[in-house]
Amino acid sequence: MILVTLGTQNNSFHRLLEEVQKNIDNGNIKEEVIVQNGYTKFDSKQMKLIKEIPQDEFNKLIDQANLVITHGGVGSIITAITKGKKVIAIPRLKKYNEHVNDHQIEIIDSFNEKGYIIGIHSVEELGKALEKAKNFKPQKYVKNTGNILKLVEDFIDNN
Repeated sequence: MILVTLGTQNNSFHRLLEEVQKNIDNGNIKEEVIVQNGYTKFDSKQMKLIKEIPQDEFNKLIDQANLVITHGGVGSIITAITKGKKVIAIPRLKKYNEHVNDHQIEIIDSFNEKGYIIGIHSVEELGKALEKAKNFKPQKYVKNTGNILKLVEDFIDNN
């Protein structure tokens, strides 16, 4: 099962679900897809879409997932990598009105550079990331909240 999580903030990430749907349609994704879609409105006969999932149920879904596809939210990424899950993360971007700035790019780059996740910058890269995920072995997550918080704070201060 693939779990797609888009967070709970009042931001849509329609582009990502469109790309997931394309990968289902072209046969790149063959397994069940469950989506915590939050404020993203999307219709799909192949994906199970749930607006909000209670935390205990969400944790069970992550435990069951073979792969987590998520936006660049720190909480979503850390929840999955602390459980040793393969994660593909894609940033919400300001130019598409998906967020107030582009801080998720730096968050994803930071986790990607450490080998915790497969970080991509564009939804169009999802197909290649899915292929890479088949053999991806994530690094064991070492909690280092100081560096991540500093990264976010520096970005906010400079933008």
